Amino acid sequence: MQGFHKASDFVKSEVGNARHKGFFKAVRSNLSDLACISTLGQNTQRSTPLKILAISDMVVDRLYSTQVTERFHDVEMILGCGDLPYEYLEFLVSSLNIPLLYVPGNHDPAYDEKIKTAHAEGCDNLDREMRSVKGLNIAGVGGSIRYRPGAPNQYTQSQMYSRMSTFVPKLLWYLPTHGNVLDIMIAHSPPRGIHDDEDQAHVGFSAFKDFIQTFKPRYFLHGHTTVYKNNIVSPITMLGTTTVINVYPYRIIEI
Repeated sequence: MQGFHKASDFVKSEVGNARHKGFFKAVRSNLSDLACISTLGQNTQRSTPLKILAISDMVVDRLYSTQVTERFHDVEMILGCGDLPYEYLEFLVSSLNIPLLYVPGNHDPAYDEKIKTAHAEGCDNLDREMRSVKGLNIAGVGGSIRYRPGAPNQYTQSQMYSRMSTFVPKLLWYLPTHGNVLDIMIAHSPPRGIHDDEDQAHVGFSAFKDFIQTFKPRYFLHGHTTVYKNNIVSPITMLGTTTVINVYPYRIIEI
């Protein structure tokens, strides 16, 4: 545990330099020197699988229905990957009465818990936060690449590195007391080069790819990019030991 906390102190000192991938390289080197990186990402299977409903980007009639409790009665958690109406999230959490954690997308408003339209009631905004829910460690980062200046939840590549740099120290303090395993990372955008597109609005984040290579989450779930034909482009890709999944518009995942 002490090694992670020393690494956290190092990361805090490097926050001002976190505008390129060299930041995560330095983090990996520091963790390795402290002999604690080998414990990251080690698989911890539950005795019984937990069924998760992951959603993003599009309201699905099959879910936005009074029959949702019958169709998804065995789901134990909902993870929202952004760009969904908050009344949709509120309907799901109230209907299924299970935890719902989400991150904002580029079409969502800037988060404000004091403004009713700027957050989802009864749901947990996980943007640069961590939670342990039903035995799983879950973290999240919202937003997309910046394509419209001044819009909320849009960031340049360097800005996302900076956002991640303020999140990493908290994660390094959190993991040692929660099994050293990050089970799920949820995001709106994909990692750069995985499930992203070439148009300006749908390029993935390089910081996410570096994060995965450093912290080795078991799953990285995202939305933002549309999956039209699964037989042409798979929505599931392995990056090292991490399973990267495009959940658009919804997907049932058992962990």
